[in-house]
Amino acid sequence: MPVNPSTMDAIVIDNVSKAYGSTKAVQTVSLSVKPGELFGLIGPDGAGKTTLFKILVTLLRPDEGRATVVGRDVVKDFRALRSLVGYMPGRFSLYPDLTVEENLSFFATVFGTSIQANYDLIREIYVQLEPFKDRRAGALSGGMKQKLALCCALIHKPEVLFLDEPTTGVDAVSRKEFWEMLQRLKERQLTMLVSTPYMDEANRCDRIALMQTGQILAIDTPSGVEHLFRKPLYAVKAAETFRLIQDLRKAPFTQTCYAFGEYLHLTTEEGTTPADIDRYLRERRHEHVTIKPIQAGIEDSFMALMQHG
Repeated sequence: MPVNPSTMDAIVIDNVSKAYGSTKAVQTVSLSVKPGELFGLIGPDGAGKTTLFKILVTLLRPDEGRATVVGRDVVKDFRALRSLVGYMPGRFSLYPDLTVEENLSFFATVFGTSIQANYDLIREIYVQLEPFKDRRAGALSGGMKQKLALCCALIHKPEVLFLDEPTTGVDAVSRKEFWEMLQRLKERQLTMLVSTPYMDEANRCDRIALMQTGQILAIDTPSGVEHLFRKPLYAVKAAETFRLIQDLRKAPFTQTCYAFGEYLHLTTEEGTTPADIDRYLRERRHEHVTIKPIQAGIEDSFMALMQHG
């Protein structure tokens, strides 16, 4: 019976696990994604993001648990589901010896459609590729390869789009442009699940799940994840950064101390004041010391969750 995705969650993952031998890549993961939502799966390399994506797009079978995409079971209904999803893997996987236009035409044909039939969905992206339509895909820049891969994933007008680390390895300008493209697709109510190791990209999602060692640490809006961090947090800087981090990690009041750009982010025992920190550092002859209270970001929350669960 046809399933209306507007009456249910677009993606439902229920206690899914997957192991490779003794390595547990995904461990009892559960989450759901609403129709039209831009959902981010955030975590470092090796967190299990790609394995979970491959299960959802029917390339892997889960060892345990169940998952559905637009109401179709990823194991039982894998044939029907493949025409309903678009998948952009982390590694460029198009045909490098085919031109831009030939790659796009090939993928349209595979799904029984044509470039013209769904051109309205890819128009804003493809106009940037059109001047290079006769260039072989392997000769494109990283940003252009990314745009071509997105067009190929969209050409059959999928109901759900899966993007596995789509901005890894491209420059900052291309990353920004790519997320702007995703926002325009979201305006069309396309459901998207995007994975990324970049914490700054999390703020572009409606909701996010923080993932590490195959497990989900938290699921919330980006601001909700930031509010999970409830301890006082200080940004500390001094003339000698390496010696600063060594001394702060030895301090009796320190709970955590990590490098964030030119500053260190420091959490302390309750009752510790900036004056206590300053006094400790000056006793150890640190110069040009700056200490200021700051609001925690998503990366601070992620580090805290990794440490304390």
